[in-house]
Amino acid sequence: MDRRQFFKKTAVTGAGALAAGALAAPAIAQSNPKISWRLTSSFPKSLDTIYGGADDLVKHVAAATDGNFTIQPFAAGEIVPGLQALDAVTNGTVEMAHTCSYYFVGKDPTFAIGSAIPFGLNARLTNAWFYQGNGNTLMNEFFAKHNVYGLLAGNTGAQMGGWFRKEINTVDDFKGVKMRIAGIAGRVLEKLGAVPQQIAGGDIYPALEKGTIDAAEWIGPYDDYKLGFFKVAKYYYYPAFWEGGLAIHSLVNLEKWNSLPKAYQAALTDACAFANTNMMAKYDLKNPTAIKQIVAQGTTLRPFSQEILEACFNASMEVYKEISATNADFKKIYEDQVAFKKEGYLWMQLSEYTFDTFMMIQQRNGKL
Repeated sequence: MDRRQFFKKTAVTGAGALAAGALAAPAIAQSNPKISWRLTSSFPKSLDTIYGGADDLVKHVAAATDGNFTIQPFAAGEIVPGLQALDAVTNGTVEMAHTCSYYFVGKDPTFAIGSAIPFGLNARLTNAWFYQGNGNTLMNEFFAKHNVYGLLAGNTGAQMGGWFRKEINTVDDFKGVKMRIAGIAGRVLEKLGAVPQQIAGGDIYPALEKGTIDAAEWIGPYDDYKLGFFKVAKYYYYPAFWEGGLAIHSLVNLEKWNSLPKAYQAALTDACAFANTNMMAKYDLKNPTAIKQIVAQGTTLRPFSQEILEACFNASMEVYKEISATNADFKKIYEDQVAFKKEGYLWMQLSEYTFDTFMMIQQRNGKL
């Protein structure tokens, strides 16, 4: 090859490489577009555990997409009040929310199953039902009717039964008690004579302090201590039979979800899964210390009696029967969860329960 032919061929090859580069850049840009969303939380920033789930997921999405897909979180009240998060996502005011679906039982009681229902699933079984059972598919079939797509993005584990100004020793003691309580549990306690109130987390303390309500449940020791409920109510009951493992969701506007590149959908899904796991880990770390702090403030810890739990269980079964008779969505999803729960607790009583009970005895005997 002579010198003239060599430079001619090199020029053609270089031009081809430049052309290929020019074609590749737009293709990469299309697959990794710059997208900015807003997220409204149903929780105040002061609760670094439950609100922190939103912080966790937005950081992971940004890291996984090299900063091309960013989500800006806003606390409850900064864009819309916490209990209006679903409406904000449905109508496109924001692209997504970090919330509990049971806040929206006023629209449809089926929303409660997405979070927690009385005598439902614990945290382990909640994850199993959503991730490996039919939970995610069934709930998203329902969520789609409200123009949202749901992803698990947090769990509190079993919660406390709440703060009361007076002792609750018998079923009759619930009569006339005005109690802040979320989800279907309000309908259950209503059968016992209580008066349920739906109040956002940030508004509970002043309502208890002023006597607008007589009792309130929120989450558990860490968050309850931060919110100062021990200052305005003396008795702290357990367990929250209505929240054996509260699931928190990222609810995404359905059109926005469907328009995301598949890689971004995967990044958001993985980020929510991390937030789900990390939130439970935070509570398991922080609640043991917080319960000691609460008791040190003079709080009286009390378990709900067996009589009360039995009465509430029976009332819950009545509520589910009543709702199922008129709501096909609820009936379908509830019956699937019950079938899953029946098998799940059959196994857990042989494994988790037996092991945990033995270890708790060792802890009480001072051997740990």
